[in-house]
Amino acid sequence: MSGGGTAKTILCVEDERRLRQDIIDELEIAGYNALGAADGREALTLLDARRPDLILCDISMPRLDGFGFLETMRDTRPDLANVPLVFLTALGGRDHIINGKRAGADDYLVKPIDFDLMLATIEARLGQIERIGRKAEEDVATLRDALSASPSGKSAGMERILDMLSFGVVLVSRSHVVFANRTARHLHEADGGLVIGKTVFAPSSRLSGELATIIEAACSAASQDQDHLASLGMPSSGEHDLLLTVCALPHAHDRDAGAPQAVIFISDPSRRPKISGTILSELFGLTPTEADVACALAHGRRTSQIAADLSISPTTVAFHLGNVFEKTGTHRQADLIALILTALASIAAPDAGKAGVRQ
Repeated sequence: MSGGGTAKTILCVEDERRLRQDIIDELEIAGYNALGAADGREALTLLDARRPDLILCDISMPRLDGFGFLETMRDTRPDLANVPLVFLTALGGRDHIINGKRAGADDYLVKPIDFDLMLATIEARLGQIERIGRKAEEDVATLRDALSASPSGKSAGMERILDMLSFGVVLVSRSHVVFANRTARHLHEADGGLVIGKTVFAPSSRLSGELATIIEAACSAASQDQDHLASLGMPSSGEHDLLLTVCALPHAHDRDAGAPQAVIFISDPSRRPKISGTILSELFGLTPTEADVACALAHGRRTSQIAADLSISPTTVAFHLGNVFEKTGTHRQADLIALILTALASIAAPDAGKAGVRQ
C-alpha cells in the first residue's frame, strides 16, 4: 500500500485514545509508518521533529481542534503545504463537509471509520502527490536536456519548450552563442541594450568585457565539472535594468565540441512576477530559510552574498541549498533557477509582473 519501496509516514491526530490506536494499528498492518497525537497542539509539536506524508485529523478535540490545527499549520509551516490532510469527524452533514473542504482539508472521512475506505483514500491521495512529483521531475529533466543539448542533437521540440519561457535563455559555448530562445531574441530586437548575435554584447565596452569575463569563468568551471554562478545588471530601454544570471553547465565537455557550456538567464523585472518565498515554499515544500536561499539564488546572488544577506555561514547556506536541490529534484544551479522561473511564469497572473522585482 505504501509503494515506492519506502514506507510512507501517516500522522493520526485523534483525541479518543482507543480509536487513535485502532487507526495506527490498521495503518501499520497496511505497511505505513504511523504516528499519533492527542490534539492539535501535540501534533504541531510533533511536526517539528517528523515530517509526515499525510495527516488524518479529527475536528472536535480539546485545546486545539482540527480547524485550528489546519489553520496554524498552513500559516506557520509552508514547507508542509503539499502534505495532504484528511479530516476525521462524526459531523457528516453536507454543510460540515463543505466547511471542512473550504478550510483547506483535502478529503473528509466520517465516523465510524470505514478502514477500507480510509486506506483507499490515503492511497489515492499519496498517489496524487507522487504523480505531481514525477511530473515535476520530468519537467526538470526536460529543461536539463534542453539547456545541455548540442546544436546537432537539439530537437525542434526542445527549442519550442525554451521558446515558451517568459524569460530569456541563451546557451553559449565560450563566447559563441549556440541558441537563443524567443524571449532573448525579442529583448535583442526591442533595442533593450543587449545584442545577441554570434556572441552576446552589452551596450558598453565595459559591460561587454564584464559579461565576457563572467561567461569565460562559467565555461571554465563547466570544463572542470564545477558549478558557477554570477549575475550582471544590464541597462535597457525599459523601465528596469535587465538581470543576467550566468550559470555553468557541468559535463558539457563530455558531449559534442559545440555543446553549450553555460546558460545565460535574462530576466526583465517589469515582466517577471515577484519571487515570493511563500510561493516557493508552497510549490516545493521548502522551509522559510530554504525559500530565502532559493529566492536569492534566482536573483543571481552567490553563496557568500546569501550568507551575508541572511546572517548565516556559507556552510549553512550550502546545507539549505542541498535541501532545496533535493526537494525540487534538481542537481545544479542552472536547473534550479530555470525551474523557479518556469514555475513562477506558469502561475503568474497576466499583470503580476507590473510591480517589478527589487534588485
